[in-house]
Order: sequence, then structure tokens, then C-alpha cells
Amino acid sequence: MPHLIVEYSANIEAEVPPQRLLEEFHRTAIDLGIAEPVGVRTRLERREHYRVGDDGQDNAFVHIVARLRAGRSAEQKKAMLEALMAQANRTLAPSFAARGVALTIEVHEIDPEFRVMRNGLRERAAKAGAA
Repeated sequence: MPHLIVEYSANIEAEVPPQRLLEEFHRTAIDLGIAEPVGVRTRLERREHYRVGDDGQDNAFVHIVARLRAGRSAEQKKAMLEALMAQANRTLAPSFAARGVALTIEVHEIDPEFRVMRNGLRERAAKAGAA
């Protein structure tokens, strides 16, 4: 954990390639150090059909949701928000310069009572360490 879901309007790809979005936000989550790297998952959701604000043709959006396992302190959650916002400002600077961009970032805590999981990455790492 965390899981980062980056939803964005397709028009920002004119300035920022999707792979850059993926790599830079993923690295930010790992570098924050509040989770093991094997628990970090980042995915993009490109939106072809959208409307933003006053419906201007160039308007764009990026919405980032960080989903965290329960038990993180308020300080850790705020640090996640701040790190993602700082990275978003760097990564999306070309888009902000080219068009109106609506950027939102949210941190959500996952209720452990309603979550099940199996992490094969962790299992594989444990086997490799035992060998």
C-alpha cells in the first residue's frame, strides 16, 4: 500500500506522456517511505470523454486518489498529500502552462474489515530470501 489511481483527461498527453505520469507518481510514493516498495501500485485511467469547468476545449483535469491501509497517522497522510502535490506541480508544469488544468488529490483510508488481499510479490521476495 498505497495504491495510486491517476485519472486524467486525454488532452494532457500533448504535454506529458502517460509513462512519465506513471513513473514519477510511483517513484514519489516509494520515496515517501510509508510503505514497502512491493506494496506500492500505481495505475492510470485515461479519460477520452470529459467536460471540465466552463467547457473550454482545452480544459483538462488530473485527479489522484491515494488509497492507504488503515493505521497511517494524520502526519503520514498529510505528507502523502504534500509529496503528491509537489510532484504533480513539477510533472504537470507543461500542461499548466498550455491550458487550464483542474488538479485534485485525495487520500482515502481502506477499511481493513472490508479488504482481502494476497501479495505474490511479497511471497516471491520471501522465497528468494530463504534460498
